[in-house]
Amino acid sequence: MKKYKRIFTVVIDSLGAGAMPDASEYGDAGTDTLGHISQSVDGFNIPNLQRLGIANLHPLKQVDAAEKPLGYYTYLYEASTGKDTMTGHWEMMGLHITKPFKTFTKTGFPKELLDELSARTGRTIIGNKSASGTEILDELAEEEIATGHMIVYTSADSVLQICGNEETFGLEELYRCCEIAREITMKDEWKVGRVIARPYTGKKKGEFKRTSNRHDYALKPYGQTALNALKDAGLDVISVGKIYDIFDGEGLTESNKSKSSVHGMEQTIEIAKRDFEGLCFVNLVDFDALWGHRRDVKGYASELEKFDVKLGELLDLLKEDDLLIITADHGNDPTHTGTDHTRERVPFIAYSPSMESSGKLEDAKTFAIIGATITDNFGVEMPEGTIGGSVLDQLN
Repeated sequence: MKKYKRIFTVVIDSLGAGAMPDASEYGDAGTDTLGHISQSVDGFNIPNLQRLGIANLHPLKQVDAAEKPLGYYTYLYEASTGKDTMTGHWEMMGLHITKPFKTFTKTGFPKELLDELSARTGRTIIGNKSASGTEILDELAEEEIATGHMIVYTSADSVLQICGNEETFGLEELYRCCEIAREITMKDEWKVGRVIARPYTGKKKGEFKRTSNRHDYALKPYGQTALNALKDAGLDVISVGKIYDIFDGEGLTESNKSKSSVHGMEQTIEIAKRDFEGLCFVNLVDFDALWGHRRDVKGYASELEKFDVKLGELLDLLKEDDLLIITADHGNDPTHTGTDHTRERVPFIAYSPSMESSGKLEDAKTFAIIGATITDNFGVEMPEGTIGGSVLDQLN
């Protein structure tokens, strides 16, 4: 018999909490996204995360441990190879990724790939290097607007990204080009995790701004996940933010696109006012996209404070038979070198108003305890070949 009617799983995208044992293999020794943010800013006002137990789990400079934390908390260690968004989320829902997605960070994309993309889109390609989204626009957007050329670039992630000015290039044309790129990059030697449409507005350097009309063309998960199992059992599986893109819509019954992380929490709050049975799965991407990759410590800290305000509103709406899980998918330490994700363990915080106790759980060797716990709650079998064990019986 199910313990909780509704489970809200909120992913604070990139909020790592200390380097994984193998972090040095990724160039990430000593990283600690949450800890280094706390150490680097003067103030850090996160009272709701505090009362749930975040500082009991991970000591913070400005935030005292709660005398009586409300939630259970622990660290999750990633079993899969890599440190990207798709790997982290797919593992949460039971998939063990042992072969990392293709990256072209150091070399750019092969000539053969670009030649085919250019021929099929009818566009001359410029860029073809690893860069931040804002830098590439300042460098090449004026040329794209003037000539109709197409900016293609990558990052430290397994992505092929295409920029398009909403006024001159057009959203539909941008999406068309990205669909072609996704088809081309299904070849094994070119198989990136995501093709991303990066629309922007503005006419000259210094004025360019990326818009919320971004669209990710992701690979479908390599196998059935907890989401498929929940949906097949007739439960609601509601996504907020990037979840739809990450799973290519697999296993979802409803999706909600977010304009920002604050908007994503506002959507989650509205969903919490509804009656449903199942999972609400939320990704809040601004922490990663706006602050982690840009190495903006103050911006990241401020975003966490904004999140904490909305978290308070969500907590007030939770019912006795609701469960809230807060976690992350990887790290992106804004004090680290470069602009890449960082290979870190992640926090796991679980809370329900019905809980009679709280405290530290044993560290988990995989993010997949999340999907296993959710399916266990609803009496649903995890799909064959998945990993992870439930901690439901520990959440009392």
